[in-house]
Amino acid sequence: MICINNINKSFHLKNILNDISFKVKSGSSVAIIGESGVGKSVLLKHLNGLLIPDFGDIIIDKKVINQLSFNELQEVRKNMSMVFQFGALFDSMTVKENIMLALDHLTSLNEDEKNKRIIDCLQSVNLNNIEDLYPNDISGGMKKRVGIARAIAIKPKYILYDEPTTGLDPITTDKIINLMTKVQRVNKLTSIVVTHEMKIVNEFASQIIMLKDGKIIFDGTPDELNSTKDKYIKYFILGKDII
Repeated sequence: MICINNINKSFHLKNILNDISFKVKSGSSVAIIGESGVGKSVLLKHLNGLLIPDFGDIIIDKKVINQLSFNELQEVRKNMSMVFQFGALFDSMTVKENIMLALDHLTSLNEDEKNKRIIDCLQSVNLNNIEDLYPNDISGGMKKRVGIARAIAIKPKYILYDEPTTGLDPITTDKIINLMTKVQRVNKLTSIVVTHEMKIVNEFASQIIMLKDGKIIFDGTPDELNSTKDKYIKYFILGKDII
């Protein structure tokens, strides 16, 4: 379980997150939504210790991660993967080498086990025989899938997605959402995704967190979100002013 308790974060005297609190149950899929620049990615990066709150606590599996040493935090990160917005693959490395990097740092597998894990994970995201290709040799949608393969290669308990469908056409977006759902179900993960994509909200998420002006203005299910009477929230989800 993940518990976010009263966290605050400011940059250059600008308050980004203001007294944020919520819980993520094990096995759930959470979407964090809100306007651009509202702090969604900032919040996500607190969950794996890439950012530390100015105040408040991030509690993962009963450990306050913002109070851990670097080595202790690394132990928590072995159970947590992140899929970045644009894949975050190293262009100078092959697909195999990109996934191997995670396995080298976060597992104790031997070389044969790593090689098998890489092939298995690529197959699980419907990619075959591309391990020796470079990122520039594959499409944007394939890069996203390689990013997911790398994320699940360490067999995490938690997977974080930062705008996983940005820049993709509707058909590829649908395939990524279906893949996220498959990964969630097969691996029994807890998933947290920052997104503007309402298809992810409605088809993937079981819990929605909505941010506005640095605060949570909604925490509930997709059905509750879509039936809200709040005019601002309806404006956001419908994409048009109903006032």
